[in-house]
Amino acid sequence: MTAELNFVRQQGFVGATPEVGRDLYPALMWQPRAIAALTLAGLVLQAWPCFLGLWALLWWNAAVPSRNLFDALYNSLWATPKGLPLLGPAPAPRRAAQAEAGTLMLAIGLSLLTGGHALAWALEALLVASLAALLLGRFCPGSYLFLVFTGQGAFANQTLPWSRPHQEA
Repeated sequence: MTAELNFVRQQGFVGATPEVGRDLYPALMWQPRAIAALTLAGLVLQAWPCFLGLWALLWWNAAVPSRNLFDALYNSLWATPKGLPLLGPAPAPRRAAQAEAGTLMLAIGLSLLTGGHALAWALEALLVASLAALLLGRFCPGSYLFLVFTGQGAFANQTLPWSRPHQEA
């Protein structure tokens, strides 16, 4: 559970306990899994509309976290029927990660649209690496970088998957 709890804290739920982390981790992973599936379709088809659609959706989620489509779907299709806690608006690290992913989607979409296939492939490789770190390694590069760039580097390092959770005094 350590890596999952660290992931939850990395997403901005700083004081999450192991009990809270147990419920929040699968909820927080729902959006990246859905994004990965949609990204796979875009990668296979090399379809710029798919990437531009994901860009708009991710930026919307970051800009208006109370209206996040993925969180709304999770809440209505999964949490409510099972009596699980609902996801609320995302904390800043999670919103920053969504904006970062959206920016990457925008760059890929525009590269494909304008015929810059080599650039698109390089950016797609970066996207696949980031999604793999997120889905397989329980590490969100976007949230981690947000924490580092906002002067929270020590805390960011405590949220690495292999780190032991910081105990509050």
